[in-house]
Amino acid sequence: MVGLSALSARLVQIQLVDRQHYAENSRKAYHRKEKLPAVRGMIVDRREEPMAKSIPVSTVFVDKNHLMDPKLASFGLAYWEASEEPGWSDLDPAKQRRRINGLRGEILSRDSAEVIVQKHLAYAVGILARPLGISRKELLDKIENSKGKWFAIAKDLPEDVADQLRETVERHCIEGFEFENSIKRWYSAPKRATHLIGFTGESEETDDEGKIHTRELGRFGIESSMENFLAGRDGWREQFRDARGLVVPGNATSLKPPRAGLNVKLTIDMGIQSIVEEELDANLAEFESKRGAVILMDPKSGEVLAMASRPNFDLNEKQDIAENGYNYAIQAIYEPGSTIKIVATSGALNEGLVTPQTMIDCHNGFYQSGSVLVKDEHPAGMLSFEGVLQHSNNIGTYGIGRKLGVTRFYEYLHGYGFGRKTGIQLSGESSGIARNTNNDSDFSHACYGYASSVTPMQLACAYSAIASDGKLRKPHIIKSLVANDGTVVEDYSSEVIKDVIKPKTAVQMREALEKVVLTGGTATRAAVPGFRVAGKTGTVQKHNPKGGYLQNSYIVSFAGMMPAQDPAFVCVVVIDDPRTQKVTRFGGTIAAPAFSKIATRVAAHMNLQPTEPISSPLATTAR
Repeated sequence: MVGLSALSARLVQIQLVDRQHYAENSRKAYHRKEKLPAVRGMIVDRREEPMAKSIPVSTVFVDKNHLMDPKLASFGLAYWEASEEPGWSDLDPAKQRRRINGLRGEILSRDSAEVIVQKHLAYAVGILARPLGISRKELLDKIENSKGKWFAIAKDLPEDVADQLRETVERHCIEGFEFENSIKRWYSAPKRATHLIGFTGESEETDDEGKIHTRELGRFGIESSMENFLAGRDGWREQFRDARGLVVPGNATSLKPPRAGLNVKLTIDMGIQSIVEEELDANLAEFESKRGAVILMDPKSGEVLAMASRPNFDLNEKQDIAENGYNYAIQAIYEPGSTIKIVATSGALNEGLVTPQTMIDCHNGFYQSGSVLVKDEHPAGMLSFEGVLQHSNNIGTYGIGRKLGVTRFYEYLHGYGFGRKTGIQLSGESSGIARNTNNDSDFSHACYGYASSVTPMQLACAYSAIASDGKLRKPHIIKSLVANDGTVVEDYSSEVIKDVIKPKTAVQMREALEKVVLTGGTATRAAVPGFRVAGKTGTVQKHNPKGGYLQNSYIVSFAGMMPAQDPAFVCVVVIDDPRTQKVTRFGGTIAAPAFSKIATRVAAHMNLQPTEPISSPLATTAR
């Protein structure tokens, strides 16, 4: 009676108390759920040239719930013994299965569970070590020393290698090794547009069974900002086995197909992008700089045709990202120097306070009134409005700014978009600094490029307003979202933020800026034979984070457009801290030549027809 009572108590415990525990262990041993990864959408340029796409890869996992189950392990041992028998290869598949099942019964009755598991493990290691590219000892150590029940032993296997391994596992009836399909991101030109395209990284997720799976997740650039559209939705497939280890046919609820992500079509033209990056690299090498950026935009739509920042990195290798991942084009803020002179001049012109021929007193290079002191290294007496821009005269620009007044000056400064983010579809953008401090000295400095900070992208947008019809447009880098069948899901069109200046004022400003590139101007080296070019140079001493300015350290820039009468593009070149001693370090001697080389090649790429006769080289005045 005592023995029967104890047995009854144990049965009650198994069937009622521990029922869930044993059911869960059984389910893990005879249930598999395979992830069907969604194909991540491609990133393509405006001509649909792939810039980022996904390639299928596989990860090999060890599932100890299966590996340590003697009933499942016996299948592998049965195949091992059967395949060594004479005439095995002559048997048809049905007879081979019957022979394996027969031997399996003998093995289960003959050997202990521990022996079966150990033999199967040694058998599996011997078969799989070489195809996995590791030694038997290394593979055995990985399995035996792992504390987890589910862990990876090989990642990112090419699809063909994974298929061969999968076929080997199935043919040899090996248990406890599972394959999970996944997607790996591959970049066709890994050192082009790196900060713009961005990259993906692995994100770990744990399922209901405690198994850890990885998925690609956008971490930077377009890959991050468009993650919700690119990612798609993973699917899954379930498999169940019966007590004999045979697969039970599935039902309608055992499969959920994956849904592919959308393709993101950019406004970028990879042909122009290559031109920009090649010329930027050449310029940095020639003038001994490590940092800089070039942005090239369509002023009539706000589309970014190319954007390059240095230093950069390799998208496939993902090395030095911490040091080189800074996107200079949208994150760097710097005092713009003379490129900002378009604010005071265009504002006064737009308000009718001056005309292109209005004469401005430039005080022969020295002006002082109260706390305001303005000097100019190239003294001038009276200059026309256009002459002030052509010679980049600081005192003259401040004089025009005084006509406009402090309040209206800052209204135009903000109207051009300075002091706030442009809203481009990339993360990490800086807003710059454009504050009215109600300080006369700060106002004077702001008129000619100090006491405010901008980003290269803000400057490109401001010059695009002058290059078109006076409208400030939101820059955009996404052209459309496209499904795999070619259906356009969403189009991104031009968005006007503000009418900054009148169309007539924009035309007058282009004519004035054109003289900057002609003989006597500060940007003659920006000239392009056969075309009229308009633009403005900028040279500024670098700000010292500890206060004041760094000695012998400059940021030089050029913002230009071509053809001047009806610009097809705006291009901004910013070179940070050139160390060269070959030339004086001005925007006209370093940044302007880069614009000229880029514009010459881009004009050919865009098939722009020359409008001017090609003459002899211009004078080389630069500042």
